[in-house]
Formats: sequence, structure tokens, C-alpha cells
Amino acid sequence: MILKYLRIIIFFPLLLSCGFKIINENQLRNFDIINISSTGDNKINFLLKNNLEDDKEKFNKKIKLFLETKKLKEIKEKNIKNEITKYSINIKVKVDYSLVGNPKKGSFIVSKNGNYNVASQYSQTINNEKNLIISLTSLIEEDIVNNLIALINDL
Repeated sequence: MILKYLRIIIFFPLLLSCGFKIINENQLRNFDIINISSTGDNKINFLLKNNLEDDKEKFNKKIKLFLETKKLKEIKEKNIKNEITKYSINIKVKVDYSLVGNPKKGSFIVSKNGNYNVASQYSQTINNEKNLIISLTSLIEEDIVNNLIALINDL
């Protein structure tokens, strides 16, 4: 019992004074995306453009993006009757960026994959695929923003 109280007394001050502070991501995102060009899958490009151009604030750093998207749909599983039960979707986006008024240019690749089940109705299978694409696209958008934050703030 005394050992339990001793542990609490020792670890409590250590946990309170660690110095960790949560950084607001909005403070780090100090750039505007002014132009997005894209090739590849139209639906994914549309979703990415809408999510990336969503800012209302105006910053000094302006960025132009070129997105090259590829969607690969593969059969993941089949049952004993040789019927498809799961599909796998891999979305790969190559992002080329350039700062306006600055010679800084570069590119990086973001890739996400996921699986969805084949339902008994075809319309439900299409909805499963659509929902997976939307969720993967939002994850890709977050990764693109995080990579741009890391690359742009290194200047």
C-alpha cells in the first residue's frame, strides 16, 4: 500500500511537467493553394480539389499543385465457388508542387489502400466501393497537407 502511494507521488510530478504542448495544425498551415491541375481518375481528382481548396484565409505563400492520380482495383479474395468476395483498391497520387515567387519545387507520392466486401446486391457493392474511395481520398488529402506543411515550413 505504501509502495502504491510512493509510485503515485514520484510519477505524478513527472507527468505534469513533461513540457508537451499540442500544436494547432491551423497555425502551421501558412500557405494558400491557388491552382490545382490534375490528371488520372476524375472522381478522386474532384474530391481532392474540393478538399484542398477549402481554405478561406489568405497567406503570403502561394502554391501551385499538379496531381497525377492512379486507382488500381484488384480482386482480394474469392470463395470456394470461385466467386469474388473482396476487392482491394490502391490509390496513388503523385504531387508536384511549386511556390509562386520562389524557386522551390518538388514532388512526393502519397499512396493508400483499402478493402471492401462484395454484397449480395450490386448497388450495395457499388456503395461500398464509393465509401472506401471517399475515405481513402480524405486520408490522402490529410497526407498531402501534412507533407506540404513539412516541406514549405522548412524554408
